Amino acid sequence: MKIGIIGAGNIGGNLTRRLTTLGHDVSVANSRGPHTLTALAEETGATPVKVEDAARGAELVVITVPVKAVPDLPSGLLDEAADGVAVIDTGNYYPQQRDGRIAAIEDNGLTESSWTAQQIGHTVIKAFNGTYAQDILDRPRPAGAPDRMALPVAGDDEDAKRVVRALIDDLGFDTVDAGGLGDSWRQQPGTPVYGLQEGLDSVTKALAEAPRERSADFRA
Repeated sequence: MKIGIIGAGNIGGNLTRRLTTLGHDVSVANSRGPHTLTALAEETGATPVKVEDAARGAELVVITVPVKAVPDLPSGLLDEAADGVAVIDTGNYYPQQRDGRIAAIEDNGLTESSWTAQQIGHTVIKAFNGTYAQDILDRPRPAGAPDRMALPVAGDDEDAKRVVRALIDDLGFDTVDAGGLGDSWRQQPGTPVYGLQEGLDSVTKALAEAPRERSADFRA
């Protein structure tokens, strides 16, 4: 699969490492330019590109940048992506720690991934947002393994969700359908599933127990 990754931090970098190992054609970009990605490209075989080129021809795009940086992504970012491109949003809203106050999230109750989808003009699948980056490298397990981790996946596009869940399975993790983007508050920071390193039953239970109100640590 041709995959574009926008953001080469901990999550983006480790997804690049794993996805290239699985044989995917990966282009990776960051805000500082392709010249800063030489080492990652040499390590993985991924192609370093400018942000505006990351989605060109891509069947799947991963956006893994700070929430506050989403509005700064290039206009028409997905215009040259493949038809039906699936977009993963790994982002989390940290108003006190990093992102500042976003009124649509704070006042209107919009989930952070719904807000991201509005900014880029394309629906997204929320995944990997509560995953420790090192687990992407260290915790893959074969299907059926008793210690296989499960990740929650939320989104409105069922076809895209199937693509993302299949990819996560290939990466070595189970998935739990966490509903649509309107339900994705169940996996936001401060919820029981956020950072949970457990299997299907525990993740399903944690999603069901999530409080609707955002915790004080993650409100502006």
